[in-house]
Amino acid sequence: MDIKDLKSLIKMVTETDITEFELEGAEEKIRIKRGCTAPMVQYQAPQPMVAMQPAMVQAAAPAASAAPVEAVAPAAAKAKGNEITSPIVGTFYRAPAPDAAPYVEVGQIVEKGQVLCIVEAMKLMNEIEAEYRCKIVEICKENAQPVEFGEALFIVEPL
Repeated sequence: MDIKDLKSLIKMVTETDITEFELEGAEEKIRIKRGCTAPMVQYQAPQPMVAMQPAMVQAAAPAASAAPVEAVAPAAAKAKGNEITSPIVGTFYRAPAPDAAPYVEVGQIVEKGQVLCIVEAMKLMNEIEAEYRCKIVEICKENAQPVEFGEALFIVEPL
């Protein structure tokens, strides 16, 4: 095997998730390893529990009851319409390229099958399409923001 072939093998290993590569021929044997082979174990000790005194519990109760009322108001505003959620964990992109116009805007009517955005996962660009004709009411994520599985991307109104 010449140096050019060896360099291309090393490049292939470094550009993928492969941690070990072995090639055995009639005259030679090549083994390429990268990264740490021993698994890293992390342990976090449990935090000690602190008992609250009764006076602190009573003072905290009115604040706790006020918080859910405030949390319900934004949820009620978002409840008008259906959510289009992320089918995967990844990065949300509103446009096909950084210098391109966004796929959709608030107030726009989209047809079934029309691309709404892209969710990038592991260098794969996954186009998210409208499942039915609808109007975009709200765009829930900013461009290049991480998204979780099931997280709302758009609020839409079916037409």
